Amino acid sequence: MITTITTTTTIAATAATALGAMGTVLLIILLIAKELSDSHDSDKLQKLGRNSMLVIAPLLFTFAAIVCVKIIDVL
Repeated sequence: MITTITTTTTIAATAATALGAMGTVLLIILLIAKELSDSHDSDKLQKLGRNSMLVIAPLLFTFAAIVCVKIIDVL
């Protein structure tokens, strides 16, 4: 029984870490794409840059939550 709970907890923690890493990489890629599209002269690309904040904002909150959890783990 204890082995099953320990294994399940370990798998869940590993999956959460992988999901957090993927979210962070996605956030970095989207921020780079936003900066590149904002700096371009094309109206379509500038509109894409403005609209990309709809995706970036929730990822920023998720990133902040990940950082807070990691800081609490260290303390």
